[in-house]
Amino acid sequence: MTAGMPKVLSIAGSDPSGGAGVQADIKTFSAHACYGMAVITALTAQNTHGVSLVHAVPPEVVTAQIDAVFADIDVDAVKIGMLANAPIAEAVAESLARAAARHIVFDPVLYSTHGDALSAAGFLRSARARILPLAAVVTPNLPEAAALLDAREARDPQEMAEQARALVARGARATLVKGGHLAGEPVDILFDGSRLHEFRGRRIETRNVHGTGCALSSAIAAQLAKGIELAESVRAAKTYLEGALTQADRLGVGGGSGPPHHFHALWGEPEGSHRRQRE
Repeated sequence: MTAGMPKVLSIAGSDPSGGAGVQADIKTFSAHACYGMAVITALTAQNTHGVSLVHAVPPEVVTAQIDAVFADIDVDAVKIGMLANAPIAEAVAESLARAAARHIVFDPVLYSTHGDALSAAGFLRSARARILPLAAVVTPNLPEAAALLDAREARDPQEMAEQARALVARGARATLVKGGHLAGEPVDILFDGSRLHEFRGRRIETRNVHGTGCALSSAIAAQLAKGIELAESVRAAKTYLEGALTQADRLGVGGGSGPPHHFHALWGEPEGSHRRQRE
């Protein structure tokens, strides 16, 4: 880790409603006392109800953003989210390899929380060939893991473990397969290249789950930036996300699936909440 506050870079799309993408990433970095930075790969028009437009940033602009950051700032960790298409994935891979970036967390965003497609055809091929080998850890959910492996979705923790091992065999140094799509209490499986780790949690009853994958992967990156080893980083990130989901309904953002409460451990009761409750 470099001197001063840990510095973490998000490379992802922009969510103007603030629940996902680079906005969620920077909030999460800040909640973990890290200095957050962002390279924009795509502009989206979205809110708590869904995504209506995706506009990919030209690859050369993505490259220029990454190069500008690394030319001046010591980056302790990188979170990669939405890359939108193959040319952007190629540009990101080349730039990060040139910068010798470390502690790269790859969240392979294919769809939004609402099921809207966020990556173009051809992206998966570039992600497998160019991004996976750079990743300290890749954090797919069940559909994303299946897509990366061109396989069916895992149906239980044993199949999740098999897919985690398979993604490491494809080049990632470690894989966290997230099991939130399974019925019952959620379970995530981490394969760190030598050992399997199982993380069990509790399912939080809330509709406000927009951007949970962004928050989890960003929290892992923040922990790695602080020098915390991977399994403990995942454990701490999951504890953080559980708290953010538990407090998500306090925010009152939008009429659909709102975000988790990124600053749940730092903020008190929202201003005016008691007055609204009385009304």
